[in-house]
Amino acid sequence: MSLTPARCLILACGNTLRGDDGVGPWLAEWAENRFRAKACVRVLSRQQWTPELAEEIAHAGSVLFIDCSVDSAPGSVSLISVQPAIGDQGLATHHLSAAELLALGRELYNSLPSNALLLTIGAGSTKLGESFSEAVTAALPHACHLVEEAVSKQLGNTCAARGV
Repeated sequence: MSLTPARCLILACGNTLRGDDGVGPWLAEWAENRFRAKACVRVLSRQQWTPELAEEIAHAGSVLFIDCSVDSAPGSVSLISVQPAIGDQGLATHHLSAAELLALGRELYNSLPSNALLLTIGAGSTKLGESFSEAVTAALPHACHLVEEAVSKQLGNTCAARGV
């Protein structure tokens, strides 16, 4: 775990070699640059979400998950609240959903972020390649705006007032 828990954790996933699936890491890099001066924001990007992330999530004040969605219309952007998964359905050992990670953090560390959001962008193509579809490329400005807005709301004025 990081030495200082993040007030706001941005946790993205995706494969940069699979077209639109790389939108999560792209947005994570954008957020890393945008919030570089704010020590209270921590950005992590992984190819997939794994159980080891539960500790980071459990100790964060808030978390913003970012991923592409193959179930949504290409280029559609969605920002929704996420609650911990309910029930004991067993956890995958290699890839977890945002809800499963929240549940794991609660189970292992008896802690949850005060706010958890999931930002998804509908994928047009996840074929091999490093470029985004036209639909995802067109959606990037809106997605960046939602990331900025979500982080600002999660941080409130405290982080900005302290200059961290």
